[in-house]
Amino acid sequence: MTRHEEAQGPKHARDLTRRKVIALGAGAVAAAGVGGAFAAGAFADEAGGAGGSASGAAEACYKLTSETTEGPYYIDADKIRQDITEDKEGIPLTLRIKVVDAETCKPLSGAAVDVWHCDALGIYSGYESMSTGGGGGAPTGAPTGAPSGPPPSGAPSGGGGGHEEPTDDERYLRGTWKTDRSGFVTFKTIFPGWYRGRCVHIHTKVHVDGAWTDGGYEGGHTCHTGQFFFAEEAVLAAAEVAPYSTNTTERTTLTEDTIYDQSGTTGGLLKLTYNKKDIAKGVLATITVGVDPDATHDGTEDAVQPGTPATASAPAG
Repeated sequence: MTRHEEAQGPKHARDLTRRKVIALGAGAVAAAGVGGAFAAGAFADEAGGAGGSASGAAEACYKLTSETTEGPYYIDADKIRQDITEDKEGIPLTLRIKVVDAETCKPLSGAAVDVWHCDALGIYSGYESMSTGGGGGAPTGAPTGAPSGPPPSGAPSGGGGGHEEPTDDERYLRGTWKTDRSGFVTFKTIFPGWYRGRCVHIHTKVHVDGAWTDGGYEGGHTCHTGQFFFAEEAVLAAAEVAPYSTNTTERTTLTEDTIYDQSGTTGGLLKLTYNKKDIAKGVLATITVGVDPDATHDGTEDAVQPGTPATASAPAG
């Protein structure tokens, strides 16, 4: 059974084991190295097993990265690829992640890393009819204060990680890839947009103790479920660029978000490198993720961030 087929099954089946994945053809893998200047440099570094300076390779040790809810829109490693862009328009983003054992500080090689996020208008593939994007006009200034009023129909709500079954066959802006011998994995994608109730973010999972085969990755367990976040300065700059500039959905800021725990890198805040005068040329986002490879964190246990009241209710996306 393929991973996509299993994603349609009962939720308890998703939680019992890491499902088998089906890899794309060689042509798709080769395409993963194609991209702008940021992407080319990042992929070259990974291929050589070096180039860790951007992700803090000089650090002596790392803290455990915050766990978060999985959210409702996870599809378990449906695409084994580094280039997850497909035909989606947006600012080119190279996401470079280093995964380390937070206790031993050693890189985790051969781990399977999932990433998924919405497009420039807040739409998730696989859930287009349920997502809450926006468009049709330019936004009016930076948001002030928390969003008010009920979310529009179909918006994610509540603080749990309740999974929703996919409503369509689209799979853009989703992918899984293997960490190299230095713990690095690189994805080519676009800068995410936003939807009501959440700041700009990318979801991620790290799976260990499984096996990479000719068919993909199977077995093992999920040792980390988290989210990556973007500094407000970059989000405001991106909001001036099409198609983000057509997104009229009310935006939640980084400090207003109830999933981000405000702890910086430990909470998933990315280090962003881009031309401050022209963000449209592309962004390099890097982070070191500290995990406990012996733990299981599948993101369905209603994770509560440090500093967040246990009674807080947050959009689950």
